[in-house]
Amino acid sequence: MKAKKDEIQYKRIVAKFGTSLLTSGSDHLDPGMMSELVRQLAGLHSQDIELSVVTSGAVACGRYKLGLPKKIKGIPYKQVLSSVGQSYLMSIYEKLFDKYNINIAQALLTRAVLCDRAGYLNARNTLLALIELNVIGIVNENDVVAIEEIQGARFGDNDNLSAMVANLIDADLLIILSDIEGLYTADPRSDPEAQLIKEVKRIDEKIFTLAGGSRSGLGTGGMLTKLQAAKMATACGITVIIAKGTEKDVLTRLISGESIGTRFLPTASKLESRERWMLAGLSAKGKLFVDAGAVEALNKKGSSLLAAGIVNVEGEFERGDMVDVFNIQGNRLGSGITNYQASDVKTIKGLHSRKIAGILGFDYGAEVIHRNNLVMV
Repeated sequence: MKAKKDEIQYKRIVAKFGTSLLTSGSDHLDPGMMSELVRQLAGLHSQDIELSVVTSGAVACGRYKLGLPKKIKGIPYKQVLSSVGQSYLMSIYEKLFDKYNINIAQALLTRAVLCDRAGYLNARNTLLALIELNVIGIVNENDVVAIEEIQGARFGDNDNLSAMVANLIDADLLIILSDIEGLYTADPRSDPEAQLIKEVKRIDEKIFTLAGGSRSGLGTGGMLTKLQAAKMATACGITVIIAKGTEKDVLTRLISGESIGTRFLPTASKLESRERWMLAGLSAKGKLFVDAGAVEALNKKGSSLLAAGIVNVEGEFERGDMVDVFNIQGNRLGSGITNYQASDVKTIKGLHSRKIAGILGFDYGAEVIHRNNLVMV
């Protein structure tokens, strides 16, 4: 079912293009595929839809341009490939968008920049200013100075980066396009009975168990990273769609309301900027693992995190630092600002709050993380 133009639900959109899509599975960029994606973006732009693009492909582009074989590996080489490939990638985008008289801007982000509150806000303000000026921002990770992505850290893949960008600009919709159709009940490559899941209301452990890895030698993200990105974005009130980018007019059809791929529904209302930054978890200095009772109190009762529910502490952090909160299975529940440093939490974990002063000799409050400083996924 298609919606009329004036019924379009999504005003601000982030579109993420994977390496396998941009190269059509080859070892170099596919001009035809890129031209088609830009054509669709231009059509949306003409409808006054606000757009930002997160693109992969710089490393693959640089490798092809320099004629280097895949067996050459290592962080310095990949940083060189990214440096060479990024400028070439942007030059192609520039030529394609010029056909439609659309201005674009390059935005290279790093995890380190977004970990800092001021850096987060500066990046947010820049991307929002581009939107205000009707410029499409083309975002990628700055691999020349940031090695997290090439080493495979969780922020590093561009799926999670796209969720971060959607978070930054208060997007209504995040579209992740690659060479896969969406989330299936089983691996469709090995199970002929596998069915495409059209809609997911909440990403839980059952959903994560359905995720498979990427078979591509060029891309860094499989379905697992896409689900991680979707979980972050939906927790910020953003709808997410994972779809196959080779579907005819896929972007146009998705915006018009057609059901393609897998749609992940928001699990929360739009969050304020400070909460979004906290939920991103980029600046977390440590981890707190909590028992089942604490999980229930946090999720169902909206309680603060007390020492009694903490079973383990990882990392070195100070009072006032950001920490991530996990259940004992290792699933992230949220992020918050701690009232106690790591050594103190290790001392009081599992204890009733009234014992804190007697054990530590001081008391910063009954809560290790107060509810006002805690955001749940």
